[in-house]
Amino acid sequence: MQANEARAVSSVIDPELAMLLERLPERVRRPIERAPDCNDLLEVVLDLGRLPEARFASRSLYLSSVEVEQADLEQVMARIGPFGGDNRAGLERTLHRISALRNRSDKVVGLTCRVGRAVGGTAQVIADMIMSGRSVLLVGRPGVGKTTMLREAARVLADEAGKRVVIVDTSNEIGGDGDVPHPAIGRARRLQVPTPAKQHAVMIEAVENHMPEAIIIDEMGTEAEALAARTIAERGVQLIATAHGNTLENLLANPTLSDLVGGVHTVTLSDEEARRRRTQKTVLERRAPPTFDVLVEIQGWDCVAVHADVASAVDRILRGGLAPAEVRWVGEDGRVERRRESTPGRSQAQDGAPVAPERPPRAWSVKVFTFGVSGERLTEAARASGLKASVVERPDAADVVLTTKAHYRRRASAIQAAEELSKPVYVLRRNTPDQVRHFLDRLARDDDSFTAEGVLDAARDEAQAGVGRIVEGEEEAVELHPQSAVVRRMQHRIAEEARLRSFSTGREPRRRVTIRRG
Repeated sequence: MQANEARAVSSVIDPELAMLLERLPERVRRPIERAPDCNDLLEVVLDLGRLPEARFASRSLYLSSVEVEQADLEQVMARIGPFGGDNRAGLERTLHRISALRNRSDKVVGLTCRVGRAVGGTAQVIADMIMSGRSVLLVGRPGVGKTTMLREAARVLADEAGKRVVIVDTSNEIGGDGDVPHPAIGRARRLQVPTPAKQHAVMIEAVENHMPEAIIIDEMGTEAEALAARTIAERGVQLIATAHGNTLENLLANPTLSDLVGGVHTVTLSDEEARRRRTQKTVLERRAPPTFDVLVEIQGWDCVAVHADVASAVDRILRGGLAPAEVRWVGEDGRVERRRESTPGRSQAQDGAPVAPERPPRAWSVKVFTFGVSGERLTEAARASGLKASVVERPDAADVVLTTKAHYRRRASAIQAAEELSKPVYVLRRNTPDQVRHFLDRLARDDDSFTAEGVLDAARDEAQAGVGRIVEGEEEAVELHPQSAVVRRMQHRIAEEARLRSFSTGREPRRRVTIRRG
C-alpha cells in the first residue's frame, strides 16, 4: 500500500526535482513529496541543531520534529558533487545548487539546497534587444530571475540566431553541474571557471581561444571583471551579462561596477560653460562610452524596464534628471506589451536648450490633499505645466492624496483616513520639485501605475526595515501596516529571502503581515 502511494506521489514530481529530493534524508524528503505544491519548492534549508525547513513559492514548512544532525549533512554531501571555492556544489546535468554554511574551523554546519529550473520564454520580453547584436546588461534583486533569463538568452542566441555563443560559467548555475551542460543552454558552449577569482581571466580566454560572436556572463562583481568586459566589447563581441544591483542608479553609485555603464568622474567647467549650462562649475560627467548598450532592470518574473540607450540615460541622471525607461511585460495573449515611462517636465534649460514656455491650461483639474509635500511647490509645478491643480486642507475634500514614502511608511492618521475613504494615494520618493512635476505629468496621463510604484516602494522599505531589526536582534517580531494581497506577497518574499517566518493576520482591508524569527 505504502509502495503504491509512493509511486503515485513520485509520478507527479518533476524528474529533475526528484533528483534533488533523492539526495535528502528520508524524514526530510517524504513531507516534501506529499506536499500538494511540491513542484513549487524553492529550497530546502538544513542547519545543524535546527528543524529542517522547506521553502515554497508562497509558504514555508518544517519537515520534521527532529533537529538536523551532523550525520544528515554528511549524508547529503556524500550524494552531491564537490564544493568549489565559492562553497557551492551541484548535481550533474541539473541546475540545482547546494551551498554550504561553514563554521570558523571550515566545518560544514548548514546546507541550502536550492532548486534550479529552466524556464522557457523568459527572454521573450527582451528578444529584440538580444537579436540586435547589442550588448545587454541585466540587473535586479536576488531571486528575481536574472540567471534564468540569462540562460534562456544563451539558448535563443545559439539555437534561434545561430550564433557562436560561449558561456563563462563561474558557479555552474547557467549550464548546470558536471562536464556535460544542461540541455537548457541549447547549442551554446560552456567554459567552467575554477574559482570565482579567475572569472575575468576566463572571460578573456573565451575571446582569444574560441572565436565567439556572443559571450554570456553571470554575476559580474569585481573591477577586474568590469575591465575584462570592456576589453571584450572593444573587440566587437556581443556581451549578455548580469551584475549586482537593482537599477541603473545603483550601478552608477557603485565605484567597482560603474565602468560597465560608462563610469563617472568630476569635471570643472569654465565660467562661460557653467553659465551656458546653468550649473555649478564642478559637475559629474560620464567618463567613457558604456560597455553595455542596453540595461534591463528585472522588476519581476514577467516585467522589465529597459534603458535602450545607456549612454543617454546616464547623461540624464548625472545632470540631475530622471532616465525614463520602457516598461515591458507579457500580456495574457502571450504578446509583449510596452509602456513608455513619461519624462518629467523641466523648468530650466540644459545644455544650452531654450527654456520651454508655459503651456496653456488644459481642460482638466484636480483637488490634491498634500501630507509631507509642499503645497506651494505643487501649485507652482501645476502652473508651469499648464494644469489646474488646487491644494485642499482635508482628505475628504480631495480627489487624490499626495505624500512621501517616509510619511506613508509611518501610516499617519490622515493617510489612513484617506484610504478608508477610498481616495487614491500617490507616494513620492522625496519632496523635490522633479518628483512633484513627475507626479502631475503622470496624473494627467491617467497613469495609475505611479500609485502602485510608490505604495510598493514604501511597503518594501517597511518590510526590509523590519527584517533588519529582527536580524540585528532588536526585536523578535515586527507587525507591518495593512496592505493589499499583492503588496503582502512581496513582503512575504522579503521575509523569505532573509530566512525569517512571516504570516498574514486580520481581515480585509486591515489584513497585514507579521515577520518573526524562525
